[in-house]
Amino acid sequence: MQESSVTIDHHTVRFDWRSRLKAASIHLGLSALVAALAGLLVFAVWYPFPYREISGGRELFLLVVTVDVIMGPLITFAVFNRAKPRKELRRDLAVVALLQLSALAYGLWTVHLARPVHMVFEYDRFRVVHQVEIPEELLARAPAGIPISPVLGPTLLTLRPFKDNNENAEYTMAALQGLPLSARPDLWQSYEAGAPQVLQAAKPVSQLKSRFPERAAEIDGALQRAGRSAAQASYLPLVARKSEGWTVLLDAGTAEVIGYLALDSF
Repeated sequence: MQESSVTIDHHTVRFDWRSRLKAASIHLGLSALVAALAGLLVFAVWYPFPYREISGGRELFLLVVTVDVIMGPLITFAVFNRAKPRKELRRDLAVVALLQLSALAYGLWTVHLARPVHMVFEYDRFRVVHQVEIPEELLARAPAGIPISPVLGPTLLTLRPFKDNNENAEYTMAALQGLPLSARPDLWQSYEAGAPQVLQAAKPVSQLKSRFPERAAEIDGALQRAGRSAAQASYLPLVARKSEGWTVLLDAGTAEVIGYLALDSF
């Protein structure tokens, strides 16, 4: 009789482990589906190429999602037990799901606040401006028609000329203290308005190839994908959130952005 009891307990424990694994696997599959939908939002809207690389969107998202996707199923594995009353089991699983969704929502909100909102021509370079870099006291000073945070991802802007020497000195000093000129909405203007200045500051791609002969094939590949020859293209450096610099390829006649290179061209 004692041996039979041990056998029954052994099978009961084994069955419970199988149930826990099944519940955790289902939870993992659902978590992966939610993560995929969140990834579509992040990488198609908030951090489209090249911003997922320039602004660190990939790392931010992976950090948030990896922790969330792993922890939820692990907690389900720990709390799932068919021996519990059904009402209690449903309550436990509902609490796990609520905690996981709350953590994901908070993580996505953090990614949203750190997202790039504009790529701005800053007189002799491009700089990516992120939501968190714009001072709250300057938000109301954005020109009409230029949103602080575009719904459909980052847009191209340029900076207007300084009104006078006093403004030049004041804003340049603020930039030296950590507030980039491109993060000031009161300096923004449309990309079309500043296109002549972009073309004036841009340099021929032939110079880029001369500076980086070992990257010539990569540069030619980017031009080929854009349908331009080296004579039809120019470039400007791009300030990235990461330490590595990037390069923006432009149409030499229209200032249209035609490509990006992970190449520090300063």
